[in-house]
Amino acid sequence: MSFTSLRTLTVAAVLLASCLSASAQHAAPKRTFKLPPSADLRYSVRAQQSGLALSGESTLKWLNGGDKYAIATETRSALVGKINEARSNGTIDAFGLAPAAFTEKRWRKEATTTTFNRTGMTINFADAAAPTFPLLGGEQDRSSAIWQLIAIARANAAAFKPESVWELFVAGARDAEPWTFKVARAETLTTPLGVQRTIHITRATPPDSKGQQLDIWLAPSLEWYPVRLRFTDADGDFIEQTLEKIGKPDGA
Repeated sequence: MSFTSLRTLTVAAVLLASCLSASAQHAAPKRTFKLPPSADLRYSVRAQQSGLALSGESTLKWLNGGDKYAIATETRSALVGKINEARSNGTIDAFGLAPAAFTEKRWRKEATTTTFNRTGMTINFADAAAPTFPLLGGEQDRSSAIWQLIAIARANAAAFKPESVWELFVAGARDAEPWTFKVARAETLTTPLGVQRTIHITRATPPDSKGQQLDIWLAPSLEWYPVRLRFTDADGDFIEQTLEKIGKPDGA
């Protein structure tokens, strides 16, 4: 075998190993899941955005259609209006939620749409220069990830104990990466819906990351709906939501 041929084979092997390694990093395991019933959730909000202390309200519409799902969220402040809105929709498959599209509009930023191409089996971003990722099963977006986690928790309640770790591969506006959720502890929260026993789950980012930290408090007695959510950016901006009301969606 010539040196050139050997070198070509070596390069090909390295590239193949690299591709397999990259795929393995975001191949979500297939877990049992139990999606919660549809609900309209209303939250009170306190936030800090670009140095401004804000308060307001947030609505979250979760629709479990049996073979399809939809999530729509909107957060508003009396001072600046709409802070954030996001929509995720797709189907339900053997892995759980299978997003088709995720659209997000954050305050003072352009709206972005992330597409889960089920024909080409790739995740594509609005920015043409952004990388694409293969769809291997179980991938989520920034909205569906929370509800996928809830569905897993409802089906595996005994396993959601302190220090347990749950990983999902999550796509945002321009990139995708593994999100590691860790069960912190059981906490009792006083909310407008009364005193709730909750499971506090955190998604912390690496020290050098500019990603968003997420804290979720799930209430097992309320179908595991999130009674508090806190989104914290690397620059210190945050949005904290506390559940005030659970309603039934129109047509549900």
